Amino acid sequence: MAAAELPIKIDVGDTAVSAVYARPADAAATLVVAHGAGAGMEHPLLRGFTGALNDAGIATLRFNFPYREAGRKFPDRPPAAISAWRAAMDAAAARAEGEPLWAAGKSFGGRMASMAVAEGMPAAGLVYLGYPLHPPGKPEKLRDEHLYGLTVPMLFLQGSRDTFATPGLLESVVARIGGAATLQWCEGGDHSFAVAGRKRAPEEIGADLAAAAAEFIRQHSP
Repeated sequence: MAAAELPIKIDVGDTAVSAVYARPADAAATLVVAHGAGAGMEHPLLRGFTGALNDAGIATLRFNFPYREAGRKFPDRPPAAISAWRAAMDAAAARAEGEPLWAAGKSFGGRMASMAVAEGMPAAGLVYLGYPLHPPGKPEKLRDEHLYGLTVPMLFLQGSRDTFATPGLLESVVARIGGAATLQWCEGGDHSFAVAGRKRAPEEIGADLAAAAAEFIRQHSP
């Protein structure tokens, strides 16, 4: 039986954001998941991702950043996004039963998770769904400096045609991070993991990503 999704609210400073929590029986870990810059927590890819993780025995908590909750288009600045991340992790910890707590995010959400961990937010590990290493067409503007101080296990799930991460540059960054980082290419995938000539629903794409994430989490959780 699929884990039931429980809508909740999370206080972030003087506002509250929406979230959805789902917990299967005997959860091996909890993964908190943030959305990308252009879509909220109800994006079909994220729904497919968390649903498949629940089926794999991992609890999940998806949440909205404050800007999305307020209906704004421009993403929060890092301090506000990091505050939201801390609040979401606290909400997940309050519902956990001692299992490891991981952080994951699509693009912007994953980068903000990594910045939060770099600033001291506890997490057993990180999963990136399309890490935005640089703006499209601007490989000289790397967003990588904070990654080199991270020591938790990190899984980079990346489309090989993702314009936000030139393959050679991302491979170099992962190699520099060292043994804590693992890069798994989704051959032919773009920033949304869509593959040209292969029609798949976003939910199916998310479920495929979940299989790799669940395996990595189980391998790297105590």
